[in-house]
Amino acid sequence: MKVVKFGGSSLASGVQVEKVYQIVSSDPERKIVVVSAPGKRYADDEKVTDLLISCAERCLKGEDTHDLVDTIVGRYQSIAEELHLADTIIRKVKDDLLSLLASDKTNPSAFIEAVKASGEDNNAKLVAACFKHKGLNAHYVSPKEAGLLVSNEPGNAQVLPESYERLYALRDQPGIIVFPGFFGYNTDGEVVTFSRSGSDITGSILANGVKADLYENFTDVDAVYAVNPHLVSHPREICELTYREMRELSYGGFSVFHDEALIPAFRVGIPVNVKNTNNPEAPGTRIVSERKNTNGPVVGIASDDGFCSIYISKYLMNKEIGFGRKVLCILEDYGLSFEHIPSGIDDMTVILRQSQIDETLEKEITARLIEELHADEVHVEHDLALIMMVGEGMRQKVGTNARASMALANAHINIEMINQGSSETSMMFGVKEAVEDRAVQALYEEFFSTAKV
Repeated sequence: MKVVKFGGSSLASGVQVEKVYQIVSSDPERKIVVVSAPGKRYADDEKVTDLLISCAERCLKGEDTHDLVDTIVGRYQSIAEELHLADTIIRKVKDDLLSLLASDKTNPSAFIEAVKASGEDNNAKLVAACFKHKGLNAHYVSPKEAGLLVSNEPGNAQVLPESYERLYALRDQPGIIVFPGFFGYNTDGEVVTFSRSGSDITGSILANGVKADLYENFTDVDAVYAVNPHLVSHPREICELTYREMRELSYGGFSVFHDEALIPAFRVGIPVNVKNTNNPEAPGTRIVSERKNTNGPVVGIASDDGFCSIYISKYLMNKEIGFGRKVLCILEDYGLSFEHIPSGIDDMTVILRQSQIDETLEKEITARLIEELHADEVHVEHDLALIMMVGEGMRQKVGTNARASMALANAHINIEMINQGSSETSMMFGVKEAVEDRAVQALYEEFFSTAKV
């Protein structure tokens, strides 16, 4: 049995939905189909989810929403017309949206959750109608009916353990199940969404719940690439990588998967295959528990910007019991989360998302670190990018760090920070945002150039 997930770009038009039908109908093992809301049809297009969020926010302000409702319903209508579906399904979509917009608004967060989740919910109904129209035994199943229970954390829902036992019953349902991604229900029966790209999470949860043999994730690229293809022309495709490598790369800036998406599948060892809706014959990238390290020490390079660092220096810091805890307690007082803490005997650097901290907060934290911890020096460095080199093979290969550092030096890039050791599969470099792209290109050339591999 396979669980198959299709992203927004794979469902943005009738032409794309037709491709989805061909993929699903070509393999009888594809039993459960998880769908996203319709995505962009072209570069300047808007995703249906973004339109729904705007619509909900405007509704909460008491503003007119007729134009947005028409635009949203029109997206579904154009898909239905391309597929020659009866207008019954569009009436259902419009009635559902209008009913949601007229619903209780005393809890604005819950209201927005329900409206934005309707993108996936209505698209699942439309895709199921398409499959039926073409002769497949297919039907829509809602997360509530299936028993997908989640924590009450709007926009960041976590699956509740009891969901998996309930979801297993989906195996016994006849025909093809079309299931909306992105959301579940809390114990009070209210819609709660996962983080953005949450349909990947839904697919992974269902693969775990029904004990699938394979979780196929269809997107708009032939494979996961070793580096961002916008930075390097025709980068190498990754044939196979481990869950741990994929999570590190996702965290580091890869957009193929949300970094939490694969955890449910990982926990039960279900392999994942990333494939292209527009080229389904391509083998794609397999994500597995273990693999043979045949690709060299590095499997991929990811980068992300928008970071800052708080540098703290104090003589004999290493002798002071509880120093690190006190630093983190100060950050906790301001509701700040940290990303990394590389440290030495007298120095510590805390890496944070820059968006968390403004100038006023920065001054307060600096003052407290000096006054309460008697630090000798505290300063904040802004506009940092983190570059993550990932590969299980780095554990066995001597000199990887030296090669990376030399490649950056030859490209005249100063390394602000290095962090290795906390993970045997990754190595992180901090550089200024202004040189981020050049740094990634230099590292790719060093580790993936045919002449150097």
